[in-house]
Amino acid sequence: MKTKIILIITFLIFKGILSPVQAQPPKVIKTMMIAGQDGSHYWEGACEAMKQILENSGMFKVDFAFTPNFGGDISTFKPDFSKYDLVVINYGGATWTESVRKDFEKYVTNGGGIVVIHSSVVPMADWKEYNEIIGMGAWDGRNEKDGPYLYLKDGQYVYDYSPGYAGYHGLQHETLIEHHAPSHPILKGLRPRWKHFKDEIYTRLRGPVKDMEILATAYERGRHEPLMWTVKYGKGRVFVDLLGHCGNDPNMIYSMLCTGFQVTLLRGCEWAATGTVTQEEPADFPLEDTCTLRPEFKAPFHAYPDTKH
Repeated sequence: MKTKIILIITFLIFKGILSPVQAQPPKVIKTMMIAGQDGSHYWEGACEAMKQILENSGMFKVDFAFTPNFGGDISTFKPDFSKYDLVVINYGGATWTESVRKDFEKYVTNGGGIVVIHSSVVPMADWKEYNEIIGMGAWDGRNEKDGPYLYLKDGQYVYDYSPGYAGYHGLQHETLIEHHAPSHPILKGLRPRWKHFKDEIYTRLRGPVKDMEILATAYERGRHEPLMWTVKYGKGRVFVDLLGHCGNDPNMIYSMLCTGFQVTLLRGCEWAATGTVTQEEPADFPLEDTCTLRPEFKAPFHAYPDTKH
């Protein structure tokens, strides 16, 4: 069968029906997902869910890089970032060793793609460059010394330097997501307002906020709080997504079942790794007043408008 397919492709190229470029299979994005410590989240379930989301798309190949458990020797964590197009961080633990930090900074500076998920904005507040890479962080001792709060008011960025700790979340709930950069590749073509399934919504983050662009917000506690944003760090592209809470129970991965979460994660990962997004809005993308779910962590048949029988 494989030989037959090759012969057909060769014939189509010979006849000029298919160009050699079109005949090339799409490049699979080599992805490292970092986890291993998070006292408040079921990181194992979150990792497995995101691995399925990414690999079920056919665009990514995911390898895990786990740190030791809490209390273990963090110096044994020695990932090789150079082998990957993309690094997804799903981590909430001890600060990495200096050598790993330097390797990571070099990786991002030289153009590596980074995606930061939910509680990964909490750890490593003592690492200056990590705070710059993620733009804003929460808890872990952060306060006004780490930079301003950032939110939107009347469509404008507000930099609030008032004193106070960083980080707040209330009870989990469904949330209306609003896009504020509709021409950005991650959001382009998606409907600008959609309902996200039950999740833990982080607010009151603060940090260096350098080279940040807010992509999406939710209206929480009287203001439009950023939930998705990008950061430019050297040649690197960083996508931060505060959605995707997984409670410390195997049955509490419901936020990652949301179609909106899965679609924006896929688009954010592709953009961070390549600078472009080739995915269209699927037909099952949530509406402003209606959540939709992908319990199998992949697009259902006919999810995309141009899908044929």
